[in-house]
Order: sequence, then C-alpha cells, then structure tokens
Amino acid sequence: MVMARVLIVDDDPAILEILGAYLRADGHDVLEARSGPEARALLPGVDLAVLDWMLPGVSGLDLAREQRRAQPDFPMLLLSARGEEEDRLSGLEVGADDYVTKPFSPREVVARVRALLRRSGVRDVVGGGGLSVNGRTREAALDGQPLTLTRLEFDLLLTLASHPGLVWTRERLLDRVWGGDDPVVERVVDVHLAGLRRKLGEDAARPRFIETVRGVGYRFRDGA
Repeated sequence: MVMARVLIVDDDPAILEILGAYLRADGHDVLEARSGPEARALLPGVDLAVLDWMLPGVSGLDLAREQRRAQPDFPMLLLSARGEEEDRLSGLEVGADDYVTKPFSPREVVARVRALLRRSGVRDVVGGGGLSVNGRTREAALDGQPLTLTRLEFDLLLTLASHPGLVWTRERLLDRVWGGDDPVVERVVDVHLAGLRRKLGEDAARPRFIETVRGVGYRFRDGA
C-alpha cells in the first residue's frame, strides 16, 4: 500500500464523499473537484487522478487528453456510466490508464488506484544514502535516527525524494506542497527548505541530499 495525493473529479457529491472516504482510509491525501476547470487547476499538484467522463465545463476525456500531453507518465483512471466497449476504448485511447464503469465498488476503485500507483513508481519508502522517508506513516529517519519535521518540511522532502534527479522549480513545489490556490510566494519554498536542510545536517556547498540548481530550483541527488 502506498500514500499519494489523489484527485477525484466528479460532479456528483455522493461519489466524491464515498470515494474520498475509501481513499483516505487507504492512506491517501485526497483532493476533490466538481468541474473540469476546477480539476485543471489542481492537477499539477497530485500524483494520480480519478476522472468522471461527463463533467461541466470540460469533459473527463478532454482533461485526460490534456494531462497526457503535459505529463506523459501521469496515472489516470476514468469513471463513466458508459460501459460499451467502444466507449472504454475511447477513454483508453485518449490517455486514461484504466476504466471503471458506474455503478462501481469503491473497494475496486481503491485497488485499481493502488495498482496504478505501483506501476507509476510511487512507493511507501523513498530516500537513500542513510535517509528513509515513509509516505504512508509520515516518518523520516536519517542514519537510523528519527527526524522531527514540520508538515511542510516533510512534504517537501517526500516530494523531492520520490523523484531523484528530477529538478523541481519553486513554482512546481508550491503547486505540489502548498496547493495552487494558497496565497504564498516562491520565497517561502527557500525558507522551508533551509529549515529542512538544517535538520538533515546539509552542507550547502556539498549537499548530501538536496541540491540547488542555480536559477531553476531544487533536486534530490540521484543515488544519494
């Protein structure tokens, strides 16, 4: 089982409520949207999306198509009352990784979300070089000693360590950790990362884990 940030997009409040409850019980951080435009604003900050086919504003198919162009490896599950083979194929062809027909079992959706996350590389424990970050239990340790981190410090560390070698701009970190709607400035990222680095015992000139990519952002050292 893994912990991830999952976006559910459906204009039916009952579906949002029940799927959200099941996914949270499985250990995931769940965001919800009731329309295509609302979902579009939240997608940059999540690990996986569960998309309803029929949505006000922008359809789930259109969202899947857009997201596949923006992030080729992004995992998506499509929900639809349309169960014909042609409809399922249409959903898969635009970029959805899986397709569930309504009415559905919430437990089945949770199982399919787990499978997609495993295939996409989201794991329970990430890190390396003496650092262990468990996204499910929200615990981190360095050289066998527990780290006491704030929520934001932990989320920053988990985000970076989950994608070693990938350069994250401050803007992308704001979207992922703070959420796109929070009124914060990019400088906040630097402040919280400075606190995180102190707790990791980082030498800025010779970082063990988190490197600054001058003029761009930050990355977790590949093979740290």
